Amino acid sequence: MLHTLPHCASSVDFPALLRLLKEGDALLLLQDGVTVAIEGNRFLESLRDAPITVYALKEDIDARGLGGQISDSVVRGDYTEFVRLTVKYANQMAW
Repeated sequence: MLHTLPHCASSVDFPALLRLLKEGDALLLLQDGVTVAIEGNRFLESLRDAPITVYALKEDIDARGLGGQISDSVVRGDYTEFVRLTVKYANQMAW
């Protein structure tokens, strides 16, 4: 399943998101959600043990001036990657 997070993590039920993540899922951070990808962010730390891949939309990272602060554990993707993920994962959950 592809999970998308366009909001700051504190504005969603993040514990529920963590409970619903399954092996092989992907989490795409976009819009204000890219703040989760900042190195040392407590929400990012809670994702480290999850059996998923975390992506962040590069355009939103750049728009917020966060390029140098993003964790190396997060895959930076562009809109083409976003489309690829939506094709790969038939099921999606927007947080």
